[in-house]
Amino acid sequence: IGRNKITLIFCNTRFLAEFIFQKLWDANEPKYAIGIHHGSLSIEARRKVEGAMADGKLRALVCTASLDLGVDWGDVDCVIQMGAPKGSSRLLQRIGRSNHRMDEPSKAILVPGNRFEYLEAQAAYDAVGEGVRDGETFRPGSYDVLAQHVMGIACAGPFDEDQLLAEVQSALPYSAMDAATFARVIAFVATGGYSLRAYDRFKKLVKDPDGRWRLSHPQFAAQHRFNAGIIVDAPMLEIRFRNGRKLGKVEESFASTLSPGNTFTFAGMALEVESIKDLDLIVRAATKPATNIPSYMGARLPLTTHLAGRVRQMLTYRAGWARFPDEVREWLEMQAYRSQMPKPGQLLVETFPHDKRHYMVTYPFEGWNAHQSLGMLITRRMESRGLMPMSFVASDYALGVWSLRPITDPAPLFSSDILEDEFVDWVESSYLLKRAFREVAVISGLVERQHPGKRKTGKQVTFSTDLIYDVLRKYEPDHLLLEAAWADARTRLTDVGRLGDLLDRAADTMLHVDLERVSPLAVPLLVMIGRESVAQGSVDDALLMEAESLAGIAMTP
Repeated sequence: IGRNKITLIFCNTRFLAEFIFQKLWDANEPKYAIGIHHGSLSIEARRKVEGAMADGKLRALVCTASLDLGVDWGDVDCVIQMGAPKGSSRLLQRIGRSNHRMDEPSKAILVPGNRFEYLEAQAAYDAVGEGVRDGETFRPGSYDVLAQHVMGIACAGPFDEDQLLAEVQSALPYSAMDAATFARVIAFVATGGYSLRAYDRFKKLVKDPDGRWRLSHPQFAAQHRFNAGIIVDAPMLEIRFRNGRKLGKVEESFASTLSPGNTFTFAGMALEVESIKDLDLIVRAATKPATNIPSYMGARLPLTTHLAGRVRQMLTYRAGWARFPDEVREWLEMQAYRSQMPKPGQLLVETFPHDKRHYMVTYPFEGWNAHQSLGMLITRRMESRGLMPMSFVASDYALGVWSLRPITDPAPLFSSDILEDEFVDWVESSYLLKRAFREVAVISGLVERQHPGKRKTGKQVTFSTDLIYDVLRKYEPDHLLLEAAWADARTRLTDVGRLGDLLDRAADTMLHVDLERVSPLAVPLLVMIGRESVAQGSVDDALLMEAESLAGIAMTP
């Protein structure tokens, strides 16, 4: 920061942004002016920071993707990426914020958090240098978004169903939409579906004698304007002082853990909770340091398939290890000596005992979402086979599971029928489907968050959607929104496409290595135990320290 005029410090999550901002201030002996910018801060706070940057009053700004687009400062001469960028396109976009001046190179510093992240950052850097970008996976248009569009068209005036279908089909995501499916969408907007059509609140459209659809009552247009939009935020509480000054928002799930007198850090300030009233979290300046930082349930930035493939190649291309730092090169050499290195297209599975527990670590490189889902499914299958699983931990690169009984043959745990059996049971019995239904119900207009002069709390919205979900599951299991929720759960929430590719690969390429102790490649995953949410169980902190000595390497923080 001291060597540059203005530095942008990008973080992948809001939690990390608050954490890095606090750490920078703790070390800020020169008293540089440093700001913070993320999506949960109030608009006033963000505009104030943006104004200070534009006026040259800040030396550095810690930020998230909220600053990826829309703001252009020519005086930014360095970008720092904290953690791996998760994609070459994202890295290029962020580096491009530096030196927005003609004929001057952009400058960036990448700060990986562990050895795997170093490889990912190096892979992204190489891809940028080669001009290779990440591709976007095509996703068909969803029914809930289409239902909202239909309602918006109706608010503008009567419409012809066939003409609107032709317009919808002209958009690529809906190009395969057929007349029968579109009629189901229209019927849902008009009545709410078979199970809900008896309620007037869902009767939004009627058909004129000439066959055109129109609103049944003008009040539905006003309600639609209040609730239009396809971004469904987690339930939020406004953080404000007693005098009314607003600081930003925290999620309801985090606020529920706080009581009067508790302290936490937000926007770089230590705050003490005074009270929680309706949708407001009333705070005051804390008189003591706060160690708690708000956590958010926002979606993780996914590791792109392209970048994952590059990391796999780096692991097996030994001639390229010489350019890595000693810590990374020795880590890879020790892995090759103690165990095996996963080849491109191969699924390496390691098993080893430690402290009266039995561990299985696999390296699919399919991203956190797919690994988290696989962990859920495998522990269910292990439980049914009497292996007594305790818990699991996932990263973008690997999945680790531990149990009380040894896993002698992991192949049956990865069979492809797990997506036909355990997957369906798991999704239907877990929160995933209800969470997905909550979002599609809000986007489609079935449940409204806002009314004139008031807004439903997250608990009220969840109660409403859960009630409707239970009714539809019982009386109309083929309802349009249940199909939309399933599609959402299978793609966005579980990355089922990558999960299916992983299981297909496992059938032919699995390499099982039974070890006497933890492998070097497993250490970056095991140090996450205790810092990641897991299904159940716990592991002694001693494991993390002993894993280092047993692997024969030093772990970085």
